[in-house]
Amino acid sequence: MSAPTSATALVIGSGNAGLCAAISAAESGARDVVLIDSCPESWAGGNSYFTAGAFRTVHAGLADVLPLVNNVDAATASRIDMEPYTDKHFGGDIERICLGRSDPDLARTLVGDSNEAVKWLAGHGVRFQLSFNRQAYEIGGRFKFWGGMCLKTQDGGKGLVSDERRAAERLGVKIIYGTAAKKLLLDSAGAVRGVVVEDGTGEKEIQTRAVVLAAGGFEANPRMRAQYLGPGWDLAKVRGTPYNNGSCFEMAIRDVSAKQAGNWSGCHSVAWDANAPANSGDREISNEFTKSGYPLGLMLNLEGERFVDEGVDMRNYTYAIFGKAILAQPGHAAFQVWDATMTPWLRSEEYRDEIVERITASTVEELAKKCAERGLRNPAKFVSTIDEYNDAVAAFGAENPNHKWDPAVKDGLSTQSSRVQLPLAKSNWATPLIEKPFVAVKVTCGVTFTFGGLAVDHETAGVISSATNAPVPGLFCAGEMLGGLFYDNYPGGSGLTSGAVFGRRAGRAAAALARKQIVSPRL
Repeated sequence: MSAPTSATALVIGSGNAGLCAAISAAESGARDVVLIDSCPESWAGGNSYFTAGAFRTVHAGLADVLPLVNNVDAATASRIDMEPYTDKHFGGDIERICLGRSDPDLARTLVGDSNEAVKWLAGHGVRFQLSFNRQAYEIGGRFKFWGGMCLKTQDGGKGLVSDERRAAERLGVKIIYGTAAKKLLLDSAGAVRGVVVEDGTGEKEIQTRAVVLAAGGFEANPRMRAQYLGPGWDLAKVRGTPYNNGSCFEMAIRDVSAKQAGNWSGCHSVAWDANAPANSGDREISNEFTKSGYPLGLMLNLEGERFVDEGVDMRNYTYAIFGKAILAQPGHAAFQVWDATMTPWLRSEEYRDEIVERITASTVEELAKKCAERGLRNPAKFVSTIDEYNDAVAAFGAENPNHKWDPAVKDGLSTQSSRVQLPLAKSNWATPLIEKPFVAVKVTCGVTFTFGGLAVDHETAGVISSATNAPVPGLFCAGEMLGGLFYDNYPGGSGLTSGAVFGRRAGRAAAALARKQIVSPRL
C-alpha cells in the first residue's frame, strides 16, 4: 500500500504507543487515520514487539484484574495472594526509582490513567493474563505476586502488537510500512499542515492537521548512543528494532523547534545474552535473551569480582539499570552464577538450553576454568569471591537461624552479620553457592529504550515548542519519544503503560483537532 496524499490524523510509529494513538483517534471520530512506519512489515511493532508485554497499573486487588485475564480459573484464583497496588504505591515507586526527578504532571497522569487504559485496551481485544511466570512465586501452594505488577499480554509483545493492530484495522486505520517521515510542514500560523515522507516511489507530501510522533527512541543509533549516553554505549547490544534510530527526534527539533526534555544520558538497559545479535533483536527469540535471574545468584565481572548488590531490591526495580552496570565492567560482560538449589527457580524462557549457553560444572573451580574459556580473566579471583560470599552467608545464617528465604518479598537474608560483612553486600536472597552442579551464563548489556525525549503537555500529549514554550498546534507525542517521565531507572512494566496512556490521550486530542478541520488537497 502506498502512502496517501492526505489524512485527517497521521501517526508515525507502529509500536504500542502508535497503535494506541491510532485506535484512540479513530474511535474519537477522526476519519482516514493513517499510521506509517519506516520499517518493512516484517519488522512491524517497534520495540513493543520485543517486550514481555508487562503492564504496570493501579488496581484494587485480585477482584479488579480477574475480569481482564483469560488464564485463571476459580481453583487457581483461590490460591492467589495479591495485594492492591494503589495510586500511592505506583506514584511512590516512580518517585523513588526515578530519584524524584520525574515530571510530576506526567507521573500523575500515568498513574491516574493506568487502570482505565488497561481496561480500555482489554475492551479493544487485547488479551491480558496474570503473569505467573514472571511476577509470582508458588510458595506453600499459593501464588504470591510481588513487585507491584501482575499483568502481561498473551504471547508477550508479539501478542500485544497483533491484538492492537487488529483493533486499529477494525476501526478503519490504514497502516503503511516502508514509509519514513522526513520533514514536518507548518502553515503561516505555525500549525502542522503536513509531513514529507519517503517510500519506495520517492518523496511525497501527506497533508494533515494532526500528527502523532510515536517512532521510538534513539537506542538503535550507535552514534547517538555515544553522543548522549556516553563513551562505550555504541558497544551495547540492541534489544529490539533496528529502526529506532532517532530520526524523528532530529526532524521535530529541526523543523518545529520541539523542546527537549528528560534524561538524555539515561536509558533502560538489561542483562542480555552475550551471544545475542549485536545490532537488533531476534524476532523469534525476542525478549528471551533477557537474563534476569541474578537475584537468585551472583554476578561476577571478567576479573572475577562482584560489582552490584544483586539483592538490593525486587527485580522489577533493578533490571533496567543493571545493563549499564555490566557495560561499565572490563570487556562489557559478566557471568551470572547459581548452584543447584537456585537453578530450578530460573525462568525457563530465559535460561533453557535452547535459548542460552549454560556453563555447568561439578565444582566452583571447574566452573571458573570453563568460564575462562569464555573470557574470564582471573579464575582464582572468581573462586575466592564465591568463597568469601559463602563465608558471609554462613555467618549471617549462624546469627539468624530462623531467617527464611522468600523470593516474593525482600527477605533480609543478607551477607552482612556482626562477624562478617562484605564490602559489597547482597542485601536479600543471599543463599550459599555450595550445591553441585554449578551453572554460569555470560551476559552483556542490552539497551532497551532511551529516556530523553520531547516535552509535552500532559493533558493532550501535545509537543511543546522551545521557541514559544507552548504546544505546537497539531503535533503530539507518545511512547519512547516522550521525555521527562523516566530518569536513571524506571519501574518495570510502566513503559507500555505510558505508551497506552499518552498514546490514547494523543489520539483523542488529534481527533478533536481533526474534527474541526476539513483536510483538502490544498491546505
